Amino acid sequence: MKKIFILFSFASLVVITGCHSASAHAIFGRDTKVNNIIYFNPEIFPDVEEIKEPTYSSFFSAVSDRYGRFRNYKMLRVDANIPFDSANAELLKEFCENNNADLAVVPKVKFFKVGLGKYVFSNQVVVSLKIYDAQGNYITETNYDTYRKNARLLGSAENSIKIGTAGAMRNMGKSLRKLHHEFEAPIEN
Repeated sequence: MKKIFILFSFASLVVITGCHSASAHAIFGRDTKVNNIIYFNPEIFPDVEEIKEPTYSSFFSAVSDRYGRFRNYKMLRVDANIPFDSANAELLKEFCENNNADLAVVPKVKFFKVGLGKYVFSNQVVVSLKIYDAQGNYITETNYDTYRKNARLLGSAENSIKIGTAGAMRNMGKSLRKLHHEFEAPIEN
């Protein structure tokens, strides 16, 4: 009985150490190249100085939460204001080249104005994203309206920005997979 137990223990040890040496790369056969994606500061409409910093904070918090789950994508934040409607291709190409990035995303956050006052805003936002490749060529555009998609009537504007950013990024992934079949799907940790 002792001999069988010792033999079984030794065989189990060999099997466990043999499985440990097989890496996930060898099992799944995936080459996990890390793609860098540049995110610029979002253009904010209406242009009110008091809402810029909370908007930037909420936007990049949502982006980093989303990319934190994927191991083959890395988000790079660039503190530069690129106009959403007229992005300069040469400038985008230079940013991508200097940061070793594969894609550049130019965002826009539009607040809805409610009421008669000059600075009365609602918590509904439209988050729009334009995606460019490393050469500065336009790829696609996507947006997410928190009122139409989620019918958000209550809650903070910061939370609406996070929900809108997550929705726009989800739509961005869908449209990239539809347009470019070579686009690598995110691999979760």
